[in-house]
Amino acid sequence: MSVITGLGVVAPNGAGLPEFWEATLTGRSGIGELDRFEHSGDTPRWAGLVDGLDPAEHLPGRLIRQTDVSTRFALIAAQWALDDAKVDPSTLTDYEMGVVTANASGGFEFTHREFQKLWARSPEHVSAYESFAWFYAVNTGQISIRHGMRGPGFALVAEQAGGLDALGQARRVVRSGVPLVVSGGVDSAFDPWGWVSHLSSGLVSNGSDRATAYRPFDEQADGYVPGEGGAVAIVEDADAASARGVPGLARIAGYANTFDPAPGSGRPPGLRRAAELALADAGIRPDEVDVVFADAAGVPELDRAEARVLRELFGVCGVPVTAPKALTGRLFSGGGMLDVAAALMSLRESVIPPTFATSTVPEKYGIDLVLGTPREAGLDTALVLARGRWGFNAAIVLRTPENRS
Repeated sequence: MSVITGLGVVAPNGAGLPEFWEATLTGRSGIGELDRFEHSGDTPRWAGLVDGLDPAEHLPGRLIRQTDVSTRFALIAAQWALDDAKVDPSTLTDYEMGVVTANASGGFEFTHREFQKLWARSPEHVSAYESFAWFYAVNTGQISIRHGMRGPGFALVAEQAGGLDALGQARRVVRSGVPLVVSGGVDSAFDPWGWVSHLSSGLVSNGSDRATAYRPFDEQADGYVPGEGGAVAIVEDADAASARGVPGLARIAGYANTFDPAPGSGRPPGLRRAAELALADAGIRPDEVDVVFADAAGVPELDRAEARVLRELFGVCGVPVTAPKALTGRLFSGGGMLDVAAALMSLRESVIPPTFATSTVPEKYGIDLVLGTPREAGLDTALVLARGRWGFNAAIVLRTPENRS
């Protein structure tokens, strides 16, 4: 059995798990005006940015020089997760520790800065660190190197679904006999080129008010707000964690991923099948799920599709649904993992955070979206859903450690 024993969070509304959870319950948003460079006032201007976190306070200068902002976030979150799980890697066997991370955009800011040097000056001015700082696998590599983890290493690319896929792969690695795996998803792409890549989706909100620009499942939803950051978890074999005297925060009871069929095929998207497969993997029925952390795209067409999945799977208003990402924006690979962090805290404290930005859910959606204030509830099982652009779907079932059925 695989359990999560530690969490590290770097989110727009809180650097550190306690700060993030307090913001999630009180409605403190991390969405603000994008001010890292000049851009047209005619474009969307809101973003979920991590401010107030100085990497120099957490990382040596040599690492800061050779890493992109997303890798710095990943390294900091990984250290916090190890601390939370009371893991000292130097006391463990190097080949018995693995690393699995997800990343969708690579080292955007770093690599575009080096490209500018190449174009404006000459190749000899380009940093040698460009050879790896841009790469999707760099977070896995840098975490492995820093902590002497020589076990299995993987890097996954599935946009918003990537973080859940990383956690699912970490569970496979633990089942193969590796006692401990560092796993998560972190992304950042907020230089000018990164911003253009966000806007190219055509799905970014044009809302004039930062508090309601991203309002998933709302009757006036008009798109999402992109963000940066994510979360890293420590996944361990339950017996190994018990031998260390560390209780699990939750166990990964089920996981599945699917891919949407080709457009025009007439076949339905794969989100429902991902949820059904994850529940089957966990050995539970839909009526045993206590809360769903929705993908919550904030795009009317996608919200309707997800609401239909929830309605068909659980019945009309059959399960509480929430989308705390309305306070952070969609974080690419970091989004699913941030929902995992919120779900774990919900299970631990028996409370469901609301979807603060949303006010009116169309009746035809038929979902019980938690609004306004946190909802106290006895919670044992949470389902986390994620959809990545171009057809990726993933679902994770988390259960309290006490429930071993």
